Amino acid sequence: MNPSAPRLLILGAHPDDAEYHSGGLATLYSRMGATIRMVSVTDGSAGHHQMQPADLALRRRLEAGAAGKLIGAEYVTWDHPDGSLQPSLDLREDIIREIRSFQPDLLLTHRTCDYHPDHRAVGQAVQDACYMVTVPLILPDLPVMEYDPVVAYMPDPFTRPVPMRADIIIPIDDCLETIVKMLACHESQFFEFLPHNMHATTPVPDQDDGKRQWLADWYCQMLQQRRERFDLQLVAHYGSQRAATIKFIEVYEVSEYGRSLDGTLRGQLFPFLSTPQESP
Repeated sequence: MNPSAPRLLILGAHPDDAEYHSGGLATLYSRMGATIRMVSVTDGSAGHHQMQPADLALRRRLEAGAAGKLIGAEYVTWDHPDGSLQPSLDLREDIIREIRSFQPDLLLTHRTCDYHPDHRAVGQAVQDACYMVTVPLILPDLPVMEYDPVVAYMPDPFTRPVPMRADIIIPIDDCLETIVKMLACHESQFFEFLPHNMHATTPVPDQDDGKRQWLADWYCQMLQQRRERFDLQLVAHYGSQRAATIKFIEVYEVSEYGRSLDGTLRGQLFPFLSTPQESP
């Protein structure tokens, strides 16, 4: 590990949320030697069409741990039941404890504009925890933080009530292979439940190589849609010549509720961005 590298905390609602939405940024942080902690706030026990919740929760915990190991990240799965998460005071305090204990420089989470209620609950709870991590009499058993971390929202395709703002655009072409390997660790999701739930028209192959290629093709379709959606912003950030060479991207919106992202912090947290970007 590189002690001078920034510390990255990803708070997702479910096992696989961190790598599905932010696998590229996590991979780039891993290459920097950064300390990375991925947290699934729920136990993932609702995400299957055949398995029982207790067995599924254990399986998903193991899958998440295997995915984290691929980039040297610690992957922790909490015990909140999948599918019934609320932005409660208890959840807020869990998140305050996590932030104070890990001391992240950059925290990634969901926006509150999202299709899944668990995602919205985590995003709201993180928003509520911001600033409170700096208040000494809130959970006084843990050392207070001098500053909030910079908080950024992971990419999503939703537009109501407000579309995502592209404050940071990260090319991830050279991260794709690692992201797919991490996703493939979540066999219960990407090779079983999601193809069933989304009525996949192409069946999942039986052989491992075929499964990996099937997953890569499926994931790239989503990435291509994101690239098309944010084409104008990509050109504005990188210029038309550089943008034409970029196939896949991750997009982040910087939260107003965390620490402000000034030019110095931008360079520290995103040193792999070759072109300076305007502050949000």
